[in-house]
Amino acid sequence: MTIKLVCVGKTDSAQLKSLLTTYEKRLGFYTKFEMEIIPDLKKAKNLTENQQKQKEGELILNKVQKSDFVVLLDENGKEFNSIQFSEYIQKRMNSGLKQLIFIIGGPYGFSPEVYERANAKIALSRLTFSHQMVRLFFIEQLYRAFTILKNEPYHHQ
Repeated sequence: MTIKLVCVGKTDSAQLKSLLTTYEKRLGFYTKFEMEIIPDLKKAKNLTENQQKQKEGELILNKVQKSDFVVLLDENGKEFNSIQFSEYIQKRMNSGLKQLIFIIGGPYGFSPEVYERANAKIALSRLTFSHQMVRLFFIEQLYRAFTILKNEPYHHQ
């Protein structure tokens, strides 16, 4: 199974890029992982929030196949602790999926069409984080999930 993280907008911070790369490499020991960046919309300041969500939604949906299991990282999604999240990942792997896609939307969230396509929604926290930080937190939690599944000493109970 491939796990893919689709994100809207690039990461500007060199430090964040470095940390993302570190965890991407670590994940490579456990699963096939890809991160795909959808470029920021051009002239986004001329668009309403709904227009921006609509255009980003079209770009997001172009990255998704019918057979993919799509999970939105959304503030109104289901919350897990790290062990529960590892069990969630294991369950998805056991289901025989070819591709599990997690999506981080733009600054205004997702279009109705993206919500309609999603199979699930997960919230990383009730706090609000920048979209760039969410990438790091998510990838670290994904790595943590695999170390939990392998009974490795990264996660402490």
